[in-house]
Amino acid sequence: MGILIFMLGGLAGAVFYLPFKKVKNWAWESYWLVYAVFGLLLVPWILALATSPNVLAVLRAAPGDEMIYCLVCGAIWGFGGLTWGLMIRYLGVGLGLAMGAGLTSAAGTLIPPMLKGQEAVANMFGTSAGLVSVAAALVSVAGIVLVGMAGMSKENELPAEEKKRAVAEFNFKKGIMVAIFSGLMSSAMSFGLQGGSEIQKLALTMAPATSATWAGMPVLVVVLLGGFIVNAGWCIILNVRNKTAGDYVAKGVPVVPNLVFAGAAGAIWCSQFICFKAGEPQMGSTSYIGWAVLMASMILFSQVLGLMLGEWKGTSKKTIVLLTAGLVLLILSAVDAGYGGYLGKKAL
Repeated sequence: MGILIFMLGGLAGAVFYLPFKKVKNWAWESYWLVYAVFGLLLVPWILALATSPNVLAVLRAAPGDEMIYCLVCGAIWGFGGLTWGLMIRYLGVGLGLAMGAGLTSAAGTLIPPMLKGQEAVANMFGTSAGLVSVAAALVSVAGIVLVGMAGMSKENELPAEEKKRAVAEFNFKKGIMVAIFSGLMSSAMSFGLQGGSEIQKLALTMAPATSATWAGMPVLVVVLLGGFIVNAGWCIILNVRNKTAGDYVAKGVPVVPNLVFAGAAGAIWCSQFICFKAGEPQMGSTSYIGWAVLMASMILFSQVLGLMLGEWKGTSKKTIVLLTAGLVLLILSAVDAGYGGYLGKKAL
């Protein structure tokens, strides 16, 4: 069940960008601000208030240093999130998400447990469940590498006009630079979501208590608030600098449909981290592997989407073999992670 929930989150992360394609005659900063309002503020708070009856009391009683840590991690993610769309613009949905999510997966899976101290490290490397889960993360990284190799092979094979047809602004060099920055900064989301243990304990114990499934919602709203401050602040600065604030009331522009599509993108995007926190309780002591499963699933579904959008059309058999092998490893990593979670539950 935990793996299934994580994979549903990965699906949301793979398709969230699609509604943006329906936004017409708005500058990037205009529709990204709407996305931020919905995805980083409204949707998580509405869900938290609906599922966590003590969320406000929990946040008032939470340790200040942990609140600041989660908020700062969200802000760091925010800088990575700002360039996530740029990465997709240069590399396409398939390759862009593979590269960015791959780096995010590696850093966000293995580092947070190590920051929790010796007990967490011992759980990773000193138990069967931990070793199986670490192996799943490594298999996931191997799959990501193969997908990246397929992307480089595609870069060498396709003529410029063919690449531009599938991805209008395709630029591999720029895309890779953005992907490295965006991927590493975005891994801070994992640090924040896994760094609110005291907040989560309060959600479980303070009356009226929140159920284990939704105990991560108070942590989620704090982390996403940090991301909202960075994203919304930058978009407003660009609205003023580029004189695009009038987009929201412009005549002759489909303002209402634009609000709906940009808001939908934000709501879908937020779903991946809702699934991440909701899936953790199902995984026992190996819950940290959820980040790798989430990112691997995002890459898996994004590649399928990229194939459907024609982003791999015209590539050689070698490239398709690399891509297929990478996707197979990503699927195996999810299965492996599920087995690790089973062992972790069994050991309790």
